[in-house]
Amino acid sequence: MRHVIALDVGGTGMKAALVGADNTLLYEARRPTGRERGPQAIVGEILDFAAELRDKGRELFGRPAEAAGVAVPGIVDEANGVAVYAANLGWRDLPMRRLLSERLGGLPVALGHDVRTGGLAEGRIGAGNGADRFLFIPLGTGIAGAIGIDG
Repeated sequence: MRHVIALDVGGTGMKAALVGADNTLLYEARRPTGRERGPQAIVGEILDFAAELRDKGRELFGRPAEAAGVAVPGIVDEANGVAVYAANLGWRDLPMRRLLSERLGGLPVALGHDVRTGGLAEGRIGAGNGADRFLFIPLGTGIAGAIGIDG
């Protein structure tokens, strides 16, 4: 079955899923971010978690994921795949997309800001789908929001 890896990194926890081509939720997992151990340990946790999701997809569906998407807090340079700054996680200029792609054997990886990505998802396949305007305010470690207007 065709699927992708979805990973949301928060200030205190990570949420992940394997998602089918039709947006079906195929598998879910959670784990703590482990920020008390420092920025490099968090990166290691993320890379290990993504590799476990890759392996779980192979085990369940007999094939690797086609891509991965990761959402992180803070300032994100989506075009270059860099987590520029994340106060909650102690990151500066972290090349997250490259690190994840390397760990996942060259798999294409998209990197986005957690709240912007969440807002886009709600607008496309969630509660905001079909609405002219909506407000997305997740509750988490940090504070942010996203507004959807005219798609």
